[in-house]
Amino acid sequence: MAKIGILTGGGDCPGLNPVIRAVVRKAHNEGYEIIGIRNGWKGLIENNTITLDLASVSGILPKGGTILGTSRTNPYKKEGGVDKVKETIRALGIDALIAVGGEDTLGVASRLVKDGIPSIVGVPKTIDNDLSSTDYTFGFDTALNTAMECIDRLHTTAESHHRIIVVEVMGRHAGWIAVEAGIAGGADIILIPELPIDIEEVCSLIHKRHSRGKTFSIVVVAEGAQFKEEDMVTQEQKLDEFGHVRLGGIGEKIAALIEKKTGYETRVSVLGHIQRGGSPSAFDRILGTRFGVKAVELIKNKKFGRMVALAGKNIIDVSLEEAVKELKTIDKELYAIAKEFFG
Repeated sequence: MAKIGILTGGGDCPGLNPVIRAVVRKAHNEGYEIIGIRNGWKGLIENNTITLDLASVSGILPKGGTILGTSRTNPYKKEGGVDKVKETIRALGIDALIAVGGEDTLGVASRLVKDGIPSIVGVPKTIDNDLSSTDYTFGFDTALNTAMECIDRLHTTAESHHRIIVVEVMGRHAGWIAVEAGIAGGADIILIPELPIDIEEVCSLIHKRHSRGKTFSIVVVAEGAQFKEEDMVTQEQKLDEFGHVRLGGIGEKIAALIEKKTGYETRVSVLGHIQRGGSPSAFDRILGTRFGVKAVELIKNKKFGRMVALAGKNIIDVSLEEAVKELKTIDKELYAIAKEFFG
């Protein structure tokens, strides 16, 4: 009986469990054995695994997070990490591996394909929706709706107290959550990593609203947004194993500048990890399920070094190497639509 390993790496998000459930169900129907690898690539380095069967995935469809656990472990940053990954795969008799993750997790998968572990299939996961070879990643829709609902709630308190409220959402390099949640939530200004912040323009738009009788404004800013010729605002400068700093604080900086320059009372709401949590939306449950089934089909057909992807309404497969080559940044036309409602 062929053995398939599955791991979930990077940040957690709603929809991971539907993928795991679908992989186990499809693998069971095809006569494969499934080995769950705990805590991402760390589980392969440490040989920390669990056998997955139908009973172990029963009831996990609506649950957020991942029953396998996750980590931001990069085997290429661990001494002997890649060799340990290879040793664990050999020791467990794993014939194929499904890696579920974003640019970092799948970037490792792409490198491992070149470095002697060719039988890998990728499944794209990130709330940032920034993988270029798929129209959507699961997790994004749920995070988007969570952010939108929070913005909806902030409207009422902003209006009641005649305040400016700056809402900081996730988005390191791409502003998909900020733009789509901002449009859906009726934000008055949206600031994204793709475009440098012009604080004078922001304040001018707020003054414009006040001049027509509006006594409050909602400003949505992605955590990775920054001023021209300035670094991203961070909580700490320490890098993780993929070279990322811990972001957070741009909302506070923007709010302070707005209040100083306009004189209007300004508050900040940082949504943070609340965007990652909770039960997945119907869209993410279905997309995760379709991705999981397709991943096993790729293994069955020996189409390795590929990533499942959504193209329109169809589930396709693309090269892992191409999938992680560049990030998908904001559609200029979409941002132009958002700007119609600024000020």
